[in-house]
Amino acid sequence: MNPQTTRARDAHAPRARRIVVGVSGSIAAYKAPSIIRLLRAAGHEVRTVPTAAALRFIGAPALAAVTGAPVQSGVFDDAAAVAHVQMGEWAELVLVAPASADLLARAAAGRADDLLTATLLTTTAPVVMAPAMHTQMWNHPATRHNVDTLRRRGVTIIDPDAGPLTGSGYGAGRLPEPEQIVARALAALDAARDTAAAAAGAPGDLAGRHVVVSAGGTREPLDPVRYLGNRSSGRQGCAIATAAAARGARVTVVSAHAEPGVLAELPPQVDIVPVTTAMELRDAVRAAAADADAVVMAAAVADFRPAEVADTKLKKHSLRASGGTGEPVRQAAPVIPLVENPDILAGLVTDPPRQDGEHTLVVGFAAETGDADGDVLAHGAAKARRKGADLLAVNAVGTDQGFGDVPNAVVVLDAGGTEVARAQGTKQEVAEALVELIAARLNSRRPSV
Repeated sequence: MNPQTTRARDAHAPRARRIVVGVSGSIAAYKAPSIIRLLRAAGHEVRTVPTAAALRFIGAPALAAVTGAPVQSGVFDDAAAVAHVQMGEWAELVLVAPASADLLARAAAGRADDLLTATLLTTTAPVVMAPAMHTQMWNHPATRHNVDTLRRRGVTIIDPDAGPLTGSGYGAGRLPEPEQIVARALAALDAARDTAAAAAGAPGDLAGRHVVVSAGGTREPLDPVRYLGNRSSGRQGCAIATAAAARGARVTVVSAHAEPGVLAELPPQVDIVPVTTAMELRDAVRAAAADADAVVMAAAVADFRPAEVADTKLKKHSLRASGGTGEPVRQAAPVIPLVENPDILAGLVTDPPRQDGEHTLVVGFAAETGDADGDVLAHGAAKARRKGADLLAVNAVGTDQGFGDVPNAVVVLDAGGTEVARAQGTKQEVAEALVELIAARLNSRRPSV
């Protein structure tokens, strides 16, 4: 087997982690056992700390059964053990799911009036919170301020989903599914590990390199209100940027539309260039890549754009008088002509933006679904040969895979369509494997001293 392939597959194999799961007072507390089961199924050791309000929604025996450990909820349950200090020092990750509006407020204020908030004050581990509450509470200025405060302190906040809420409500505030929460929490743990390693000076093998990453999904306007877009969240591109920065690279992210909060989780040293359309993304990537050692095109770029953008909102229908009757009738639905956008990835290969004679490593992504003409890998191999990028990461996408806060799996092909590596896991784990391949290729060209 190719040793490079083995390294990409195995170097970041997950190890067992010590995880504290906090549960606060929300009807969504019923999802906590599923989150804990997923973490334990992945081999992690879990302890749970519910608030008093949480125990009104789910009992301590249920939490003890799924964790396999006693449940403590009060600071004075065992005062001699100083549980909040012991729990905070034990944890390698603290995940609060669900996090109620009250818990967010107390954490933002630095309160320590129960075991969970006291643990949050004592731990030095990464903290991830998944809020769940009614839409009006989530949108209230006080809650938004508390969320912003916690994010500035380095807490990862998983934005709630939109959907049916308790009673007849519908909107943002619903706790995401357990699989999504676990994936985001473990990705935050990976990112914190890489940041710590970079701060300690390891591995640092991309120091002195400039890596440009495109992320998110472009939007092509139809009129002042509507646009053609896609489902890209920007998570994979930002994970790649984080992994590259952790290895010492100077990183520029050219960001099209990304899900809320994704860009906020990037390391502070990463430069962000915001864009909207495919044409803007092309120009920004080429400008940033003028001195780039590697360009990773992880953004989902629209293949087509409207030939013309209307100055005013296009109406669903318009009225006109019918032949002599005076009765208005609906006109046919409008036809919107499209024009093809430039192939940004292929252009980086055929017309390199770097003019000093140095080669820029070009890495593309191919999101495929498979069809009657071929499966995902067959389409990816054809695209690899057509585009000519140094590496092409092929991944299957669909309604419940690839896009958003879900695990990912890629097959990496070279310019001839030959497989050179595979990677799967959280978006951060896939990013680390890809950045490892990038670093290996760049450093193989680095002059020896």
